[in-house]
Amino acid sequence: MTSTTGTPGSPETSGEPREPYETAARTFYDTVAADYDARFGDGAAALPMERAILGVFAEQVREDGGGPVLEAGSGPGRVTAYLRGVGLDVRGVDLSPVMVALARREHPGLRFDVGSLTRLDVPDGGLAGLLAWYSLIHLPPEHVPGALAEFHRALAPGGHLLLGFQAGEGVKRHEQAFGHDVALDFHRMSPEGTAAALEAAGFDVTVKVVRAPVGDEPVPQAYVLARRRAGGHAGG
Repeated sequence: MTSTTGTPGSPETSGEPREPYETAARTFYDTVAADYDARFGDGAAALPMERAILGVFAEQVREDGGGPVLEAGSGPGRVTAYLRGVGLDVRGVDLSPVMVALARREHPGLRFDVGSLTRLDVPDGGLAGLLAWYSLIHLPPEHVPGALAEFHRALAPGGHLLLGFQAGEGVKRHEQAFGHDVALDFHRMSPEGTAAALEAAGFDVTVKVVRAPVGDEPVPQAYVLARRRAGGHAGG
């Protein structure tokens, strides 16, 4: 996938699916949005490890003077709201209009927009922080470098990036969710491979954490913190 590096999308175009995987993700989450929100409650911020890594990300952004933060793939907005609660100037973007409507309803004081994480409506270097919390897992592996290049474009030099994802290899395809006949691929990601991809995209990896599965989670979960290399360019 070719990212819109250097050319943020307009609100009218950045959220329209352009790839089959984007169409599948929108259809899936539009269909299950209410059930998903009810099932996962406080979401990833409910566990101590998640609160800790989100807290480190927030503290790093604040220590560097703060600034705009974006959650790319914000879903029902629980993590976006958590980050606002710990002091960040944060908004969310999601490919699913139904998820965005749900997030706006549940968190009326926050901004949520429809948009693609590979075509962010953000000026070059416009962000102090960017979070992709279990959203890259819906991109086929060959499209991840384009997304990381877009994150690099949107972040200011020295800006902070946090990724959360299912650790492992391969893809898990769900043909049904919450009683709905709707299909979506969940790509597991190697922490080491993700760190290498970030380095190649112009980031310096600062933290890489893998935790054991909790409850009914089938695989370990991973979190990677990185900074956009000051003065660097993607691939160098």
